Amino acid sequence: MPTTKSAAKRLRQDTIRRTKNRAIKRDLHTRSKRVEAAVVEGNLELATAEFRATSKKLDQAAARGVVHPNATARRKSRLSAKIKAAKAKAAAKS
Repeated sequence: MPTTKSAAKRLRQDTIRRTKNRAIKRDLHTRSKRVEAAVVEGNLELATAEFRATSKKLDQAAARGVVHPNATARRKSRLSAKIKAAKAKAAAKS
């Protein structure tokens, strides 16, 4: 338990920030899963639309310091590669 007023305030602030950051990270995880699910289903239009929304949210989280910028770049790159591979596979079939 904090012993000073400033430590008590810091604890309160940290609790609020941790809650918000967890919510943001959980949302990012859910959005990434939506993109991957759309790719698996073969719905490339939906995957592309979800990817754009996910990229925006990832960039916002990185700007706020919730996620490291390199982690954001890595996640966007991996999602983009999955979509690109699915498009190439679809083009090869037709």
